[in-house]
Amino acid sequence: MKRLALVLFLVVLATAQEKLSPAAAAWWAHIEFLADGMQEGRASGSPGHKRAADYIAQQFRRAGLERIVPGTGGYQQEVEFLSRSLIEVDSFVELDGKPLTFGDDFILAKNGTSRDIVEAGIVFIGYGLHLPEANHDDLAGVNLKGKVAFFLSGAPKRIPGALAAHAQGVERWKALREAGAIGTITFANPRTSDIPWERAAAMRDRPSLQLAIPELQDGEGNRVSFSVSPAGAEKLLAGSGHTVASLLAKVEADAALPHFALPAKLRAKAVFRETKLGSQNVAGLKRGSDPALKNEYVVLSAHLDHLGKGFNGAMDNASGVASLIEIARGLRTKETKRSIIVLAVTGEENGLLGSKFFANRPPVSRSFLVADFNMDMFLPLVPLKGIMVLGLDESDLGDRFRRVSEAQGIPVAADREPLRRRFTRSDQYSFIRQGIPSLAFKFDAVPGTREDETMKNWTRNRYHGEKDDLAQPVEKEEAVRFNRILQAAIEDTANQPARPRWKDSSFFKRFAPAP
Repeated sequence: MKRLALVLFLVVLATAQEKLSPAAAAWWAHIEFLADGMQEGRASGSPGHKRAADYIAQQFRRAGLERIVPGTGGYQQEVEFLSRSLIEVDSFVELDGKPLTFGDDFILAKNGTSRDIVEAGIVFIGYGLHLPEANHDDLAGVNLKGKVAFFLSGAPKRIPGALAAHAQGVERWKALREAGAIGTITFANPRTSDIPWERAAAMRDRPSLQLAIPELQDGEGNRVSFSVSPAGAEKLLAGSGHTVASLLAKVEADAALPHFALPAKLRAKAVFRETKLGSQNVAGLKRGSDPALKNEYVVLSAHLDHLGKGFNGAMDNASGVASLIEIARGLRTKETKRSIIVLAVTGEENGLLGSKFFANRPPVSRSFLVADFNMDMFLPLVPLKGIMVLGLDESDLGDRFRRVSEAQGIPVAADREPLRRRFTRSDQYSFIRQGIPSLAFKFDAVPGTREDETMKNWTRNRYHGEKDDLAQPVEKEEAVRFNRILQAAIEDTANQPARPRWKDSSFFKRFAPAP
């Protein structure tokens, strides 16, 4: 007990001795509120999430932002979800009559899985990617009609990161459905996954959400969908002449993955409990001053939701929301030609749902949204020696950010790990799919350095875990330095005569509306 008392005393003393600038103290104070246990992890639709949304709306008002959501009298855009919880006792997945074990072998997806018993053959199809523009097609010559497609997450190294990222997820299922598949089994490469299997399995009882608007839902036609652990993948591969080790060895060598039918037949059933759930995006407007440009909008976004009780989400993503608030305050005394929308979205952890809703149902004309700067756990854990910009080379928005950042002495770098497909895994992707040039950001760390190891340790030990809390070490003053650079970039984009444009070399240019 004496030792515990001494430790607590030292922690309190260290906290009291930390000297913060007013800007850093203000930024951290928002995080202290949003990541406090009182908010219970800010799960979308929860009372804690609503308290966080109310707090953000209050801060937007104090920052001088105008209301932008019509018909509410406030700052909050209501978003309706369908919530699904799996009833495991009534559900099962079997291979030739032998049950797989929930959590140990597999995690059943809650969206796009049928309540009826599904019986089907299984075909392993490499990465499951249909990319004719990259001369790669895992579906060519494979009979998937009425089958469940089994694939490894990721893509061949030769395929550009942006293209590979886009082709996974929703786009992969579209191609598989057109080829006749009725379901999917994903084996997430354990060597590249952000979240260890054990941690993901422990969270499998969390409800899943989808937007209540049918035309904004994904997964149509997917009758069974689940991911497998290495142990579960080994059971699927039994008798096929292939093993997990042999497949991963081919990935490491960047060799072609085989395609083959599995001996075992799949039988599965999923039973769910469904409810409707309301949640909130929070948006405020800084109105532009130029009559010719004020009806064009630069968006600064971050997600306010997290995983629920036990997961406080200080870096993911109370930090990004705190930066929204402080940048909004910094913009209050600045005149910009274009208008700026400051946006905190719900449902990111459930598949970018709040940003998808906003990008498809914005309170202003969608054609006048010209850029999105997204803040999702930018990780101020090390000194700010550089900024990694996701999407840096896709549009001239990246060139603009580079110029502003380097003018303040901070170099920028493109995504150092494109196979983690981070550019399409956060809310900027909802805007990208509407043709809007977008960027996202991380503190940069050169591979092999102490800073790089700090970042990797954070991902291994804190990402989507209980340790992403207020007690972790954070470079608060460095976060403020980053906020100032981002604010300068937003001002620059809001004042430039020309809209940001996708580069001709960018895969994402295809989403831009015709001129």
